[in-house]
Amino acid sequence: MKATDAFGTVLTAMVTPFTPDGSKIDFAAAEQLAHDLVNLGNNGLVVNGTTGESPTTDEHEKLELLKCVVAAVGDRAKVIAGAGSNDTAHSVLLAKDAARAGAHGLLVVTPYYNKPPQAGVIAHMHAVADATDLPVMVYDIPGRAGIQITTESLITLAEHPRILANKDAKGDPWAASQVMAQSSMAYYSGDDGLNLALLAIGAVGVVSVTGHVVADRHKAMVNAVESNDLNTARAINKTLVPITEGLMTKAGGAIMVKAALDLLGRAGGGSLRLPLVPATDAQVAQLRLDLVAGGISL
Repeated sequence: MKATDAFGTVLTAMVTPFTPDGSKIDFAAAEQLAHDLVNLGNNGLVVNGTTGESPTTDEHEKLELLKCVVAAVGDRAKVIAGAGSNDTAHSVLLAKDAARAGAHGLLVVTPYYNKPPQAGVIAHMHAVADATDLPVMVYDIPGRAGIQITTESLITLAEHPRILANKDAKGDPWAASQVMAQSSMAYYSGDDGLNLALLAIGAVGVVSVTGHVVADRHKAMVNAVESNDLNTARAINKTLVPITEGLMTKAGGAIMVKAALDLLGRAGGGSLRLPLVPATDAQVAQLRLDLVAGGISL
């Protein structure tokens, strides 16, 4: 199976909406957000990833949220379940739950905090990939995990029949070029600031946070690169700079995305779970300026 058939090309790592006090998932808002994201141009959604506050949702919540999103948009987009943790047995459990819930694929982050050797990273990924028949996208993000997945390890992982892709947030396009040149591993940009750079060297798509508000532009940029129209891709990328700054460099991730959804009057904003806290008034004011500078009407 081609990675693009398994996962899509333009994916957003979806936030998880909560009730006002944060005690429960707001499933109605999650369903509406999923519809909004697909209508905006996403042909894939990642559920229960870090942007979805997966560290603070339990297994039951993850399962029910996944079922909700699959039921809402699973016939229109690929629904990819976050199934990563720093405990292999727990990741295997999450993978099996995701398969039962109807997920189309798995996103498996590098085991974090306990810093396993590369042999342990490979064994972890193999164990999760062997737990179900679902295609797997590994997630290389040293800034969160504390370790990278080395070039050699990625080439080895690409030999597994179900490990098809890498969500790359390593910030090293040369390493990405080496893996793509020496293996069948498909690449997705996992860093909004490097989307165009990675697409230009051979990535097949993006797994984005800013896609909550500009997935249509990501879709156009992916299509432009695929059509060898780099001038158009550059022009689109230029418009994305203030939006990426606003959503990713001030407080980052779920905090600023939920603030943006609130500014736009869309479903999915609102409360977060500790240790994440809402954007400050000053951050929201700057976010408004950044979104307007990026061509978003408020």
